[in-house]
Amino acid sequence: MKLGLIAGNGRFPFLLLDAARAEGLSVVVAAIKEETDPEIDRRAEADTGITVHWLSLGELSRLIETFKKEGVTKAVMAGQVKHKQIFSSIRPDWRLAKLLLNLRTRSTDALLGAVAKVLGDEGIELINSTAFLEPLLAEEGVLTERAPDEDECKNIEYGLGVAGALAGFDIGQTVVVAAQACVAVEAMEGTDATIERAGRLMRTLEAEASTLERRLTVVKVAKPNQDMRFDVPVIGPSTIETMLRAGASCLSIEAGKTLLFDHDAVLERASKAGIAIVAARR
Repeated sequence: MKLGLIAGNGRFPFLLLDAARAEGLSVVVAAIKEETDPEIDRRAEADTGITVHWLSLGELSRLIETFKKEGVTKAVMAGQVKHKQIFSSIRPDWRLAKLLLNLRTRSTDALLGAVAKVLGDEGIELINSTAFLEPLLAEEGVLTERAPDEDECKNIEYGLGVAGALAGFDIGQTVVVAAQACVAVEAMEGTDATIERAGRLMRTLEAEASTLERRLTVVKVAKPNQDMRFDVPVIGPSTIETMLRAGASCLSIEAGKTLLFDHDAVLERASKAGIAIVAARR
């Protein structure tokens, strides 16, 4: 069987590619010019089981034609495609333009769900993005050497309520909290940018002699009815480094629905820095 891989940015596409190849699958990669790391070409040069086609983000018709020509009937999305791209200078083809015009809202779920339906109508089933990476889903419990302290637990409890409501509207999945006050919420900019913004805001408040506690707690959740085919929560080494720069001391993620890339490296770096990571089920 040939697996279609719609590759966004980051390491996610490469991890999925390795997992699919380890199971003996040939992989046809639809690499997005605006997002995908060019390293994907070097992977294809070194492995005859990988074929790469470069497409613009707006070329939905070409994506379908490519997969059909290659005999792909199952595909997977892996890697972030920044939501703000739909407001960028990309030129949608007729099929994507029609899809966008028919959307009631341009939320991530609405947009990607509509793309998934179009693919399905063309005989290409979009499968769960975690299909080959289930061992990377965070297990329930405290994952680091240090558990959250009492104040951080209060931040987590408060943050889960805010993040759950935010995710329910498909706006974002991450909130940053200090002293049970919401410092930043995620929208189109992504998790790392949200954490960085919270850090800048806290430094500003600190300069103004704010009474808020300096330590930040990051809470990241899945959507209430998370579609595991796309937009699955992900954390990795960059998340930890961003937290360190921002002054965040604790991270709460959702067990069973959050992909944890470079598991050992992430937990080792977090523990060394005194950051607590906990995965819980809602």
